[in-house]
Amino acid sequence: MAAAILRRAAAAAPRVAPLPPPLPSILTRTVSDSTAPITVETSVPFNSHLIDPPSRSTTTSAHELLTFYRTMSLMRRFEISADSLYKSKLIRGFCHLYDGQEAVAVGMEAAITRADAIITAYRDHCAYLARGGDPVSAFAELMGRRDGCSRGKGGSMHFYKRDANFFGGHGIVGAQVPLGCGIAFAQRYRKEGTVTFDLYGDGAANQGQLFEALNMAALWKLPVILVCENNHYGMGTAEWKASKSPAYYKRGDYVPGLKVDGMDVLAVKQACKFAKDHVLQNGPIILEMDTYRYHGHSMSDPGSTYRTRDEIAGIRQERDPIERVRKLILSHDFATAQELKDMEKDIRKQVDAAIAKAKEIPMPDASELFTNVYVNDCGLESFGVDRKVVRTVLP
Repeated sequence: MAAAILRRAAAAAPRVAPLPPPLPSILTRTVSDSTAPITVETSVPFNSHLIDPPSRSTTTSAHELLTFYRTMSLMRRFEISADSLYKSKLIRGFCHLYDGQEAVAVGMEAAITRADAIITAYRDHCAYLARGGDPVSAFAELMGRRDGCSRGKGGSMHFYKRDANFFGGHGIVGAQVPLGCGIAFAQRYRKEGTVTFDLYGDGAANQGQLFEALNMAALWKLPVILVCENNHYGMGTAEWKASKSPAYYKRGDYVPGLKVDGMDVLAVKQACKFAKDHVLQNGPIILEMDTYRYHGHSMSDPGSTYRTRDEIAGIRQERDPIERVRKLILSHDFATAQELKDMEKDIRKQVDAAIAKAKEIPMPDASELFTNVYVNDCGLESFGVDRKVVRTVLP
């Protein structure tokens, strides 16, 4: 599998992360756009296993905090809109939403470059957006349109952006973890000096293939960070019902780990920066992101049969990642409450415009049905005369 990943990745040269986008015109005050550093302490200390934890003190700036706020607010609005599109039957099949977990995607991206790789499971919309994905292409993919990020054939669970080293969402629980280690193998083999962030959920943490991949990663000192996004429920099963020990950052007897407040974007950034430096010298590390999803497991899950509405409301009130950044911005006078409201209105317009544009994109042509099935077009498939039998021709 590592060899296959290596062949597919060989043609692409590492890319340098682009400069952060300019802030919108409503936020052009000198103080708001400042990159002067300020020091902020993370919400809680890092818990560590077989390694000394990073400092709780992290640096940020007005520009970075406002960028975080805008990006996470865009993700939140995107997912809420996807909920509406699904209920309107414009999105079919599976759909897993990420609202509540935005700090993981945004904080991780802030610590790395686009030359580093990311691979994740099926809750992948916001990872794609964090890698610079276009909301129009994202909505088009959700609605099965031709110009979607996977040409309308992947759907919600299979977003992909090769030019940003985003190796996608994967629909099989835990299956992406060995693939991520294969990407890291390629990076080490080519001496790139880059790393792979290999994401999975607490529902995948007991998969045998995860431990097999972790063993090989440790044996070969691969530059891979295994990131467990622990939202505490695997489908409708609470972590304590599925795992004898839900301390997922301690799962590697021979691999160090950190437990991170995954609802604190600055803590995520600090941990991911620390982890990247570690794995380039020492091999793999496990990051357990303590986070929470507001929606159910998928759109078919109301999310309220195995947890109470009071539990969800309590997390929103006390730990919401966007609200935390909002409070930081206001407390340092980097923007006013009205300016943040104006930003949110601008985001709503951006998302609505992206949906309208995506709706105009046609569906894929029938000839696309069998493309990208075989490597380098070495196989050919077509319908039989009765339109029921599929013929396969291999060399």
